[in-house]
Amino acid sequence: MKAAVLHANDDLRYEEYPTPQIEDGEILVKVKATGICGSDVPRVLHNGAHFYPIVLGHEFSGEVAEVGKDVRRISVGDKVAGAPLLPCLKCEQCQKGNYSLCDSYSFIGSRVQGSFAQYVKLPEQNAVKFDPEISFEQGALFEPSTIALHGLRRAGFRGGQDTAILGGGTIGLFAAQWARIFGARRVFVFDIDPDRLKLAKKLGADGVVNTQEDGFRGQVKEWTKGRGFGFIFETAGAAATMKLAFELAGKHSDVCFIGTPSRDLVFSPQLLENLHRKEFRLTGSWMSYSAPFPGEEWELTAHFLATGALKYDEDLIFRKLPMSEAKKAFDYYKVPGTVKGKILLLNE
Repeated sequence: MKAAVLHANDDLRYEEYPTPQIEDGEILVKVKATGICGSDVPRVLHNGAHFYPIVLGHEFSGEVAEVGKDVRRISVGDKVAGAPLLPCLKCEQCQKGNYSLCDSYSFIGSRVQGSFAQYVKLPEQNAVKFDPEISFEQGALFEPSTIALHGLRRAGFRGGQDTAILGGGTIGLFAAQWARIFGARRVFVFDIDPDRLKLAKKLGADGVVNTQEDGFRGQVKEWTKGRGFGFIFETAGAAATMKLAFELAGKHSDVCFIGTPSRDLVFSPQLLENLHRKEFRLTGSWMSYSAPFPGEEWELTAHFLATGALKYDEDLIFRKLPMSEAKKAFDYYKVPGTVKGKILLLNE
């Protein structure tokens, strides 16, 4: 088969690569669409790969081409999204259903061959069937959707609360939609990009806030009558938004950090004191899994995309490129601020 193989830092080549051979309980998926995750960028451009050569890619969908012995739930021809985590299923956290916290997990697309290829193999339990009406492009967005929903689960989200989403990227826009689906009183998306804020409104946000505009804090105070937000989800992993979460939190509110920071983060004593004075609860969120594996995050994504309640919009996608142009896709990330939305790599 053909695959985009990373041989060294910024050395991505589309070339012949061994087709995966499935074993008992595994399936072979013909990859139709795969997304580039923010975590793939440092792997390709900043010496972040575990080893070389490696085929990356973990946000994917495709058609089942082959099934192994003892596979019962999945059939050849099914449309599936792939859950990339490979938990050990034996450690204490796996036994508790906390698969994201597995002590010795592997991962499709970073530790074993991923989806930047024509074919990828995975255990049957990692395949999530979806409705034929859902496109492969939508299927490639299952993983970021599930990350957003896992954050809501970690925060103990409940309806009836004003909710703030800090960061209007792919995960943030899914988090906003999940908050609406599960009964948020109002949902507000914060970002610095007018186009992302416009898309947030299109996807159902009640209000949007450009944090580069003067006076936005006064506007927020007016909206919430000075009470702050009941739930805050930080999805950008940026120092500015992580600090802003401490400002916007209401008393006894819930704050969840979904975004992953890449630089040191320093809170002033005055800002950190909000955690004490407001007694808000702060938690992190890692990956997107629950029991039974891979979890309701995946099941509900398939369900609500099929019903249309979880909306897909072409403006979520920055570029669609053939898999053969994977190198060109990563070149876009060399200029900060260029990529706004998801890049999808497609196989014919």
